[in-house]
Amino acid sequence: MTMEVIQSDFSTLEGTNCYCSEESAAQIRQAISGLPLSAVHMIGTGDYHYITLFWLERIREPFSLVLFDNHPDDQPSAFSPDTLSCGSWVAEARKLPCCIGTYWLSGAACETAGKNLRYAHPSQADAWAPPVHETTGGHGFSRLSLRKPGKPVYVSIDLDVLSRDYARTDWDQGSMTLEELSGAILELKKSSQIIGVDICGGLTIQKGASSDDLAINAATENALISLFEE
Repeated sequence: MTMEVIQSDFSTLEGTNCYCSEESAAQIRQAISGLPLSAVHMIGTGDYHYITLFWLERIREPFSLVLFDNHPDDQPSAFSPDTLSCGSWVAEARKLPCCIGTYWLSGAACETAGKNLRYAHPSQADAWAPPVHETTGGHGFSRLSLRKPGKPVYVSIDLDVLSRDYARTDWDQGSMTLEELSGAILELKKSSQIIGVDICGGLTIQKGASSDDLAINAATENALISLFEE
């Protein structure tokens, strides 16, 4: 599978940082409407992770969301019940008619060798099994299995799932290594049809990123992109 890499930047719009106003959401939906869904979408820092929802809305077949993130992003909005935010978009994704399941893989799971793998319950329990976490030589996420291989999945990755050795963000981070994350993605590629990907997280110069921070994040992003380009 070869996927085009698309960079999206909507930081200049009003009402988009961490939450998204209805007016800005409409502009973003319109801006991406002509872009391919089957691509690796680079959507900036984790403050804009809610943009994943706008890609998911375009899917017209049963699919499952696989989320690699140190946070579940399915919490009530901190602003108001009807306001979409970077912490509430997964809850909205579960309401989509074609979304048959959501799976959350947290960086914290690596700390206890399989005892702490957390996931969001699928909306149709008989359609998908929970992720299977097996360990090899102390490395978590050596295998990611879904019950029905080939079922379309959309993959969303927040760099804060990784330890600071592999990513620098301004959110609390997990302890996953790049090797563990890459291994899980490769296993997912074997078992399922990946129909779209996005990557967010990291830092910006405006947020105080050093040259080392930017270099570490760029190297990790490039490594992840290469996995989907193979």
